Amino acid sequence: MSTKVGMISLGCAKNLVDAEIMLGSVLERGMEITSSADDADVLVINTCAFIDSAKEESIEAILQADQRRKSSKNPHQKIIVSGCMAQRFASELHAALPEVNALIGLDQVSDLGTIVGKLLSKRPTTNAQQPVSNAEDSAFGVSSDNHDVDLAFAESRPRYIPDYDTPRFRLTPPHSAYVKIAEGCNHPCSFCVIPQMRGKHRSREPESVLTEIRALVAEGVREINLISQDTTYYGMDLWSKKAGPCQPIDSARGPTLAAVLRKIDKIEGDVWVRLLYTHPAHWSDELIETVAHCDKVARYIDIPLQHISEAMLQQMRRETSRQHIEELIDRLRAGIRGIALRTTFIVGFPGETEADFESLLAFIERIRFERLGIFKYSREDGSRAARMPNQISMKIKNERYRRAMLLQQKIACAQAREKIGQTLKLLVDQPHVARTEADAPDIDARVILSEAAPVGDFICRSITGSRGYDLLA
Repeated sequence: MSTKVGMISLGCAKNLVDAEIMLGSVLERGMEITSSADDADVLVINTCAFIDSAKEESIEAILQADQRRKSSKNPHQKIIVSGCMAQRFASELHAALPEVNALIGLDQVSDLGTIVGKLLSKRPTTNAQQPVSNAEDSAFGVSSDNHDVDLAFAESRPRYIPDYDTPRFRLTPPHSAYVKIAEGCNHPCSFCVIPQMRGKHRSREPESVLTEIRALVAEGVREINLISQDTTYYGMDLWSKKAGPCQPIDSARGPTLAAVLRKIDKIEGDVWVRLLYTHPAHWSDELIETVAHCDKVARYIDIPLQHISEAMLQQMRRETSRQHIEELIDRLRAGIRGIALRTTFIVGFPGETEADFESLLAFIERIRFERLGIFKYSREDGSRAARMPNQISMKIKNERYRRAMLLQQKIACAQAREKIGQTLKLLVDQPHVARTEADAPDIDARVILSEAAPVGDFICRSITGSRGYDLLA
């Protein structure tokens, strides 16, 4: 009987792509993928460590998996922990969670099949080792000695990026896919430890991205979601003369997101191409014009701003000013007809005064973002912000979160009512559930259909009403 591998993937879409690559390597080794955790010979928990709540969710998933293993008919199941938490806290997890049979780093995602094979062929193990160059026999070797564990992957920044031919087992619906165009981040945001976990920004070659997208469209995928830690910086690390952290897109200097979008737009087929995680520092008139003139690029921009108070932007080390942000929003709305802007803000950052927060509320009310999310600041060990004075109490964070979300709910509900009577193009996710061009999968609103429609098709329907954030058609 073939080995069965199960996967629990937590966190963001970027982590989901890593999970798909891991499962692709499992299939390549002739193993079987199962959706039942209890049936799996090896259960992989792909963790997130972005904020405290994500870390807590990851730890809980590991402990629950061990509890199920002990109470099930599969007591010999192996548990592997991967993802950002394994990368960042490998030593701590190894010491604190002996239930875990192996830990693997972000550079090892394409080798899960090999690691599983090694794990199952050895005596009871504690960790999958980092590959050893020129030592094929010991590559991904595992040790039964709890005191002899190689956690070398946690000592260096990851360097791996996928390619167009990297085996993947997609976990998204057949009509929608994520394409990771780059990995890592060069920005010094004081609240964030992603560069410490995922390394420096590194872009895929443009032809690799285009080849993957052509194949996905040929398979019938109708929505391509371009993702990375910093999508607008795509390609600029490949320039012969390196771009600075605030450099705007300029295709005359080398590969860029704008140039890739223009080539994607020439691919045959009816498809939405959605931009997620675009940093405001790199937007340029060239990119705005490209989005405006490319029919396949969705009129939807995800642009995390994090705050608008000048003091907070400086404390957060966001590399953008209030003036830059306000002028960019004006340029985006003037240059791209019908654009829907999605952003996120952090409330309760160290030193955030009531005046800073009130300026944020006034900004939200004036700009009327089509989509908006609020995060309560999470004090991350290893970040600059964790060491800052004037940390905000959870009571104040909760209260500011509530006030900001109530304001946005009012704005969003009013915007939904304004859509009544319009005929919109929709992508069908379920027979009675669809999304507009302004709605990214899993994070934004839905359209509830009164009559069933074929899943994966584009349809046009008249909007007849609204229900909170959602539309009715």
